[in-house]
Amino acid sequence: MAQSSLNGSLSSYPHTEYAEIVVVRHGETAWNAEKRVQGQLDIELNEAGRQQAVVVADRLSREPKISVIYSSDLQRASETAQIIASRCGWPEVIKDYDLRERHLGDLQGFIYPELAKTHPMAYKALESENEDQEIPGGGESLLQLFDRCTSALLRIGRKHKGERVVVVTHGAFIRSLHKWAFPIAGHAGDIHNTSVNVFHLSGEDTWTLKVWGDISHMHQAGFLPGFGGARTYS
Repeated sequence: MAQSSLNGSLSSYPHTEYAEIVVVRHGETAWNAEKRVQGQLDIELNEAGRQQAVVVADRLSREPKISVIYSSDLQRASETAQIIASRCGWPEVIKDYDLRERHLGDLQGFIYPELAKTHPMAYKALESENEDQEIPGGGESLLQLFDRCTSALLRIGRKHKGERVVVVTHGAFIRSLHKWAFPIAGHAGDIHNTSVNVFHLSGEDTWTLKVWGDISHMHQAGFLPGFGGARTYS
């Protein structure tokens, strides 16, 4: 069960009645910058992405203490997480396969604006409103993605009640979490690289969204609005 409350602010720990899950999107990659679909292909951060990771790490190091850091096992996420861990004085990052980006089948590796011409059937599946529609080439449906994302976050939240946890993941994963928190809402908006999103888990399955899409740290560091990688599937 998900609830929404975007008016809350971060507070000191411990809070034994809930887990605070800070969900961060990875830094930029060269493929983000050129609008190439990554999906579950393993692409490293570019230099801008590493700078973004340092900025979000500095922000998190000034906030309440982190108990553990989880990350997708794909290197653009795990490198972002490792930079956060180093800044926050945390010795290790727990890599979790279930935190990966959506698998996009035959579309992975191709330029997004060209997909309608180069892969019309797979692109039609991507844009379909049918949540059971899988993408040709082994790609996940929206329902498969949603089940994987919500199950992973529930597992982590239940394990860390009374703690503050960082999860570094990907755009489509985070978009699924928005749908979880706002099941009848519209578009989630752009999900920028290193944006910060905060959820609270209380009880067994009651989620409250406290912060969504916060990139104030990037503005303060001089990154222009709309910096690369706002598109999901990366």
